[in-house]
Amino acid sequence: MVKALWWRAALAFVALPTIVALVVPVLLLGGCLAGRSFNLLALIPFTAGLALLLWCVGAFYRTGHGTLAPWDPPRKLVVTGVYRRSRNPMYVAVTLILWAWALGFSSPSLAAYAIVVMTAFHLRVVFGEEPWLARTYGANWERYKARVPRWLGVRRSRSE
Repeated sequence: MVKALWWRAALAFVALPTIVALVVPVLLLGGCLAGRSFNLLALIPFTAGLALLLWCVGAFYRTGHGTLAPWDPPRKLVVTGVYRRSRNPMYVAVTLILWAWALGFSSPSLAAYAIVVMTAFHLRVVFGEEPWLARTYGANWERYKARVPRWLGVRRSRSE
């Protein structure tokens, strides 16, 4: 069972953040990174995003007993670690990686892609994930939602 969950988590990681945060950016850059100038300061958000993403995937696996994939979500609500500061640190992590690509290669098309992905993440959270979490975890979700902002420290209203 544990081995099967590990493989499902690995597959979900390859299927989702790897495509969004690696494959698409490389394709938008024309597929060839050789010879392109790169601002090394972009390694800071890239490294932070990658570390955060890997921590979140691990937390979903260890604590939540599931994966980051919508078709195999965690069985338990994950509220530890960085999930005490943001309800969506995995999306924050991918966003950091996307902005690192855009900044590193000074690419307007990658910046536009980052904005589109951020918008898609927000819509998915508001209209898909949060209603599902409310139905699945009930009062536990409501208590968690009341004390932890959707994004990093950004709380617009109590009804968020």
